[in-house]
Amino acid sequence: MSRQRALALTGSVAGAVVVALDGTVLSVVQPTLRRDLDASFAQVQWTSTGYLIAVAGLLVFSGRLGDRYGHQRLFGTGMLGFGAASAGIGLAPGIGWVIALRVVQGVFGALLQPATLGMLRAGFPPDRLRMPIAVRTSAIGLAAATGPVLGGALVAGPGWRAAFFLNVVPTLTLGALALASRGGRGRPHGAGLGAPSPRRAHRTGPDTLSPRPAVSLDLPGALLLALALAGLVQALVGLPERGWTPASGAGAAVALATGAVFVRHERRAASPLVPPDLVGSAGVGRAVGVLVMASAALQGTLFTATFLLQNALGVGPLRMALLSLPLAALMILAAPCCAVLLRRFGARRTTVTAMAVLAAGIVVLDRATGTLAFCAGFGLLGAGFGTVMVAATHVVVREAAVESAGVAGGLKQTAMNVGPVLGVAVATTLMGSHAGGARLPLIVLAAVAAVGAVVAGSLPERSALMINPGQPGDRSGVPARR
Repeated sequence: MSRQRALALTGSVAGAVVVALDGTVLSVVQPTLRRDLDASFAQVQWTSTGYLIAVAGLLVFSGRLGDRYGHQRLFGTGMLGFGAASAGIGLAPGIGWVIALRVVQGVFGALLQPATLGMLRAGFPPDRLRMPIAVRTSAIGLAAATGPVLGGALVAGPGWRAAFFLNVVPTLTLGALALASRGGRGRPHGAGLGAPSPRRAHRTGPDTLSPRPAVSLDLPGALLLALALAGLVQALVGLPERGWTPASGAGAAVALATGAVFVRHERRAASPLVPPDLVGSAGVGRAVGVLVMASAALQGTLFTATFLLQNALGVGPLRMALLSLPLAALMILAAPCCAVLLRRFGARRTTVTAMAVLAAGIVVLDRATGTLAFCAGFGLLGAGFGTVMVAATHVVVREAAVESAGVAGGLKQTAMNVGPVLGVAVATTLMGSHAGGARLPLIVLAAVAAVGAVVAGSLPERSALMINPGQPGDRSGVPARR
């Protein structure tokens, strides 16, 4: 692997791990944070909600910024801001400061997340993206598995503030390196953490570059999409605790209205926020849909399983953590295995099978009564979801042109932020409206995963770029997709 590609992969993995660790550690430290800062439950919830609204609303626009100004620049800026906000939270004197800085952290998190995929798309040819994406996914799974343990150790030792200082040194260091190495004089093409800014050059052949016009920014479209996603998230995050309220209804109304205006605007805009090549790509749209359904099914199932095990069956938190260990273990192992499956069987068959495995895991948990059955159910969830993550992400990144890689990464990350919120909202609503408790939500979530398998059946097996790797971007003479 060349130095350029190694650095692109390192930056992509580091950025993804930082965000994953931050989220999992926060869930552990919130109770202690609430006691120390004398905060209410609603205020503590906003430390998560404020971050999520900021991230979800800005991911696609941040990806467009990366397409215009360079993914490495956005990555470096995002890492520096994320680290500085983390340090500020660790020093915050009150809960108001924590909430405000979490929103700031969400803004910078939105800058760096699409860039982690954009750098991979710019640094690796389409036929070599499988393993880098698998490594990135395994690292996310490992961070999600170790985050609660690490957060618990920090809370028990130096305190909750140490959990936020955890990210400061790596984020500031990597952010500074990314900006310092960007576009240095005398460097070969692509040196640094990623390839050159997409607005400066593009490949016309295997070894040549030629000028390309700057990527346009659709500010009205970005504002409309941000309002639509923020309204949707705001409507969904309160459902688990408060159900449907006037605030939730208002959020849903704002999401529907601005979403409709956004679609109308994009159809008429000369330079839309989401480029026509992405809108017209069945592979990207369907892969994003699969990711929404997979993440909704997983997180909704985990929420329901927690209720089932702890409330209905009387299983303690420690034993539940042990029962769910196969999920993290098989998710980490599934990612590199998926790279092999993609090479051998293609994206369509791999993703369909993985969604079926995910659905089977939910069904097993629905029927489980003993330790082995619960472990088997969680293991199937991890194997299915880990494989879907790699396969669908591979389709999104592979199918996007280099000049649209940031927007594609933003769409993928949006799916991974909205899907879990949607899944938990569905599970909560169904549990509250059905006397059977957890049974109906699990059946519905298994059906969601099954629908995802059907959608995955329409994914392309091979992209044009993989069929003609010697002619990047040339889709002429390419056989029709199956």
